[in-house]
Amino acid sequence: MKIKSLIRIILSLVLVFGFSSAWAKTIKWSMQGDSLTLDPHAQNEGPTTQVSRQIYEALVQRGLDMKIGPALATEWKATDPNTWVFKLREDVKFSNGSKMTSEDVVFSILRAKQRTSDFKEYISTISDVKADGEYSVVISTSKPNPILLNQLSNIFIMSKKWSEKNFAMSPQNWDAGQETYSATNALGTGPFKITLREPNTKTVFKRNTHWWGEMKDKNVTQIELLPIKNAATRVAALLSGEIDLVTDAPVQDLKRISSSSTHKVVSTPQMRTIFLGMDQSADELRTGNTGDNPFKKKEVRQALYQAIDIEAIKKKVMRGLSEPAGIITFPGVNGYTKDLDKRLPYDVDAAKKLLADAGYPDGFNVELRCPNDRYVNDEAICTAVVGMLGKIGVNVNLFAQTKSKHFKELKDNQGDFYMLGWGVPTLDSHYVFHYLYESGASWNKVNFSNSEVDAAIRIMEGEVDLDKRNSAIANAWKIVKDDISYLPLHHQVISWASKSNVNVPIRPNNEPLFRTASFN
Repeated sequence: MKIKSLIRIILSLVLVFGFSSAWAKTIKWSMQGDSLTLDPHAQNEGPTTQVSRQIYEALVQRGLDMKIGPALATEWKATDPNTWVFKLREDVKFSNGSKMTSEDVVFSILRAKQRTSDFKEYISTISDVKADGEYSVVISTSKPNPILLNQLSNIFIMSKKWSEKNFAMSPQNWDAGQETYSATNALGTGPFKITLREPNTKTVFKRNTHWWGEMKDKNVTQIELLPIKNAATRVAALLSGEIDLVTDAPVQDLKRISSSSTHKVVSTPQMRTIFLGMDQSADELRTGNTGDNPFKKKEVRQALYQAIDIEAIKKKVMRGLSEPAGIITFPGVNGYTKDLDKRLPYDVDAAKKLLADAGYPDGFNVELRCPNDRYVNDEAICTAVVGMLGKIGVNVNLFAQTKSKHFKELKDNQGDFYMLGWGVPTLDSHYVFHYLYESGASWNKVNFSNSEVDAAIRIMEGEVDLDKRNSAIANAWKIVKDDISYLPLHHQVISWASKSNVNVPIRPNNEPLFRTASFN
């Protein structure tokens, strides 16, 4: 009798859980750096968005083909040039089981426009958002905006009630070091929810059973993010089986990983350009020895540009996995052309002459600030640049540190000379100009300012005639390229490495969509 009772218990458990425990699979994911925050509006930074994308959703989204499609909104239309109506899904719930309505969408978009949001420039043309019933939202813009959908794809929707309850009505002020509930906790509508958060150590995502969508592989029930800063350690963890997927596999280890019968490597050009910035507004360099600011002179900026042997960096540092860049955007972005992307020639003698003509025949001293856990071989690139600039008499002291400190100090305008990488999630040049070139823009740390470029940006934001708009983009690129406000280095190529039986489609924005993951 006891045996029969035991059998009945076992059978009932099988019926309840459907063998899910036997088939449930966890993907252990690693990259060199962690998300900076869980607040979906606080930091517009790649790995941070990668994490947010698993738990939060936007009105629209980019699929595996990078095309805009429905997400929380099922359809939309422009009722006039400045008004958009979005119809919402009616079956969406947050991971706590509460339903999502137009009230949450209105709250989230207005939240993303607040002062402490790093996405406020994304949606600067949005002038008003209103609910039209429980499942319809009306968005008004200050001018016609031809790229509104592209911008909305990165504006994540939060629960208004949850935010009110947890004093998260405003985005975390990350730049000021503010600690908030929304920085370490999350409630979204996405395919996963966070059940454990240990910054820079471990984050656990479990399937959101309330998610409206469908997983490609229902056996994928949990994701564990395990950041590992050291490249060799990260690769060792992959090859030993401790990690299933690395989304920034070191270029120097790709051959070794590929030779393993139990692992694979996939690569793709990334939507990201790596470059160097120079503060051109300060009267005197913080770390210089000349008593002035050499970066104010175009001849100096050009000298540094032509002293950088980008082909050597491509061959020796990047192992061929990079594409030399002449501008801070890449193929596929509206406004990009091959002619614009041509670099000035590498020429040490010409660089020396330019420095001498500018009044610095003996060069000068400066500090180069660089992250060491954000881009592919970021510190190694900076080290190579230091050696190259030394050949023309510019003595560079390299200061490399973790990205959280690097970005925070850049935001605080600490740094004469620095490395940065820039993606273009909207796939439109406006994004680059709005953040990097517009007068007073949040990431315009070179302090570039040009009235013609500012006027062109206004045209980009409101011109629906594509020929006129693209003409404004082309003119703006010509101006900034000639000014040499930044030193473009290369367009980054990304490589993902994984166990052979783990399938996570790679995308040029370097964002894994674990809802599309599967096991062989």
